[in-house]
Amino acid sequence: MLSSRASCNSHGQDSSYFMGWQVYEKNPFDEVENPAGIIQMGLAENQLSFDLVEPWLRINPDVMGLKNKDGESVFRDLALFQDYHGMPAFKNELVEYMAKIRGNKVKFDPKNLVLAAGATAANETLIFCLADPGEAILLPTPYYPGFDRDLRWRTGVKIVPIHCTSSNGFRISMFALEEAYERAQKLNLRVKGVLITNPSNPLGTTMTKDELENLISFAIDKNIHLISDEVFSGTVFDSPCFISIIEAAMGSNLKRNTDLLSRIHIVYSLSKDLGLPGFRVGMIYSNNHTVVNAATKMSSFGLVSSQTQYLLSYMFANKKFTSKYMKENQKRLKRMKEMLVSGLKRSGINCLKSNAGLFCWVDMRHMLSSNTFEAETDLWKKILYQVRLNISPGSSFHCNEPGWFRVCFANMNQSTLQVALRRIKNFVEHSRFNYQQNMGGFSRRLLSNWVRKLSSEDHREEQERY
Repeated sequence: MLSSRASCNSHGQDSSYFMGWQVYEKNPFDEVENPAGIIQMGLAENQLSFDLVEPWLRINPDVMGLKNKDGESVFRDLALFQDYHGMPAFKNELVEYMAKIRGNKVKFDPKNLVLAAGATAANETLIFCLADPGEAILLPTPYYPGFDRDLRWRTGVKIVPIHCTSSNGFRISMFALEEAYERAQKLNLRVKGVLITNPSNPLGTTMTKDELENLISFAIDKNIHLISDEVFSGTVFDSPCFISIIEAAMGSNLKRNTDLLSRIHIVYSLSKDLGLPGFRVGMIYSNNHTVVNAATKMSSFGLVSSQTQYLLSYMFANKKFTSKYMKENQKRLKRMKEMLVSGLKRSGINCLKSNAGLFCWVDMRHMLSSNTFEAETDLWKKILYQVRLNISPGSSFHCNEPGWFRVCFANMNQSTLQVALRRIKNFVEHSRFNYQQNMGGFSRRLLSNWVRKLSSEDHREEQERY
């Protein structure tokens, strides 16, 4: 009696990425109320800089009270229906903020901006505009598990993975791009575009200029779209600096290719940089006017509230505040990341070198009982249920090498992170002790068998001698 979409299981909710959340929600850690609970390290949420935003709200009560600069109420204006093109004041401030994150190396036209209720809605809307059901989008692995929902669940679009490996730090090679494209053709799938996350989720790395230019050349050669999800662009806390796809496209000889610019699209949100996922503010930026017009019409299904736009337009207008926030937030992210990396290293666990994001890509391959995804799942379950840490296994990110995990650090304070690191250290030491005990027992059994064998041989020789 229901639609096929309602009754099918293609949402991606059965992924271990989401299953870990469900286990965590039944027993969440609290320093006072539940210190033995599960620590959430599977959520890429930025809670490090609320103390910077809250004072601004306190000294700007008129904005919260829906009053203008003259102290007059704007409640009625905001309560009535707003055009889904978005409030001009907010869009104007937003494009300036986006340019500031990119070092003002590129400028954005507010007319090319489409607002959406978060990056989830923005990504899906863009896919609806670029591809039909049964067509394909190429996506480098490892990639955010939510893309299985955002990009294909309702659109009917297929995802073809671009397999990246640890041998080059999971960088996107031309060989991997071509291999994915050829694989799609063998499956009779028409490729409509490549989607990248830059900075990467889950790697926490920014793409190099060479990588971006290779992607652009590939898009030109195949006559396809190039989508850059840049929701973590404001979290870059270390060198190398962030290079937006727009900046790369405007460089060298590529800027003469106006057709290319119409096939490059950016997705952004305020969920990660400002730590405001609950505000549901996402956006699409495109130089393709047909895409902008279609996406604007579709945005009526997921609008950003007028109250939210009003508040944020005033916040972004305060350039001193936004500059201070960006610098301090990046310092705090770097400090927490270094704390996680050094703590894991003391336990004999290494991370992929990273310079952005709210997480680390952690190498636990040496802790697997075998080089299989079954062994990875076993290790994940031990860490979830015994160590009581919800981290996300690489298989849920479609990594083709078992033993990698995404571990988040920005959704907790330093004391909680220290608790998590102590738990990991105890787990590693306990595992090592058990291994040594088992090996010791194994060695003793071998020695005992060897002694028995020698004794029986000696006994047989004695019998043969007489």
